[in-house]
Amino acid sequence: MIIRPRRAWWDLRLGELWQYRDLVMLFVWRDFVAYYKQTILGPLWYLIQPILTTVVFTVIFGNIAQLSTDGLPPFLFYLAGNTVWNYFAACLTSTSTTFTSNAAILGKVYFPRLTIPVSIVLSNIISFGIRLGVFLGFLIYFIVIGVEIRPNWWIASLPLLLLIMAGLGLGTGIIVSSLTTKYRDLQQLIGFGVQLLMYATPVIYPISSLQGNWQWLVIANPMTAVVEVFRLAFLGVSGLSPLYLFYSLGFMAIILLIGVLIFNRVEATFMDTV
Repeated sequence: MIIRPRRAWWDLRLGELWQYRDLVMLFVWRDFVAYYKQTILGPLWYLIQPILTTVVFTVIFGNIAQLSTDGLPPFLFYLAGNTVWNYFAACLTSTSTTFTSNAAILGKVYFPRLTIPVSIVLSNIISFGIRLGVFLGFLIYFIVIGVEIRPNWWIASLPLLLLIMAGLGLGTGIIVSSLTTKYRDLQQLIGFGVQLLMYATPVIYPISSLQGNWQWLVIANPMTAVVEVFRLAFLGVSGLSPLYLFYSLGFMAIILLIGVLIFNRVEATFMDTV
């Protein structure tokens, strides 16, 4: 094997990801196991966190603020939004620290640096699956007790929604990760930025409750269509046309391409600045 430096912006060598697929899976296992290592409840936190967050949203936004939920049970409405948003937010925040968190490994041995953020996205799919299971459990309960909920064939779009969320989280995260090698301020802002972005996404309110320019501002957020189509698929209600998924898909492709280009450009010299 001959290791050569990257000379051009388009010299991505994505085929190396497949060659190092065993390493990717090792990183996936590391991320999943180490996250709650030496905790009492362990993986149960994957169940507790979304439920507690949804209860808080239901009390504050549903009961106190009395925000509209398009006629859906508030608990299910907020749980659906949280299930989608948590996966995207986890991918974004975790991949945004790729270089700084793994500097000790990256400075000692060669392997495709992109394997680390890719493994983070894959490991978060496991936690998404657990949260989705929790959501489906409550969904079945509400259907059994007679609440009018209409799951439909849009459920088949779930793999596409997952792809869009993973691509947006990975692309945005590695852009931030590349910039934080020189500008550490971004590392402090990323958590705050993700919280602000959540309020620009219809997680705690339906898009039908917005009017005028505010509605278009929220629609411009590529995560909006993902959240709305997820609710349409499992709950049967949405205030946005599913065709906006094409916009989200195109936005994801562009941001992911830009992220990979910048990431591969920075990885050659990041040890000098990290």
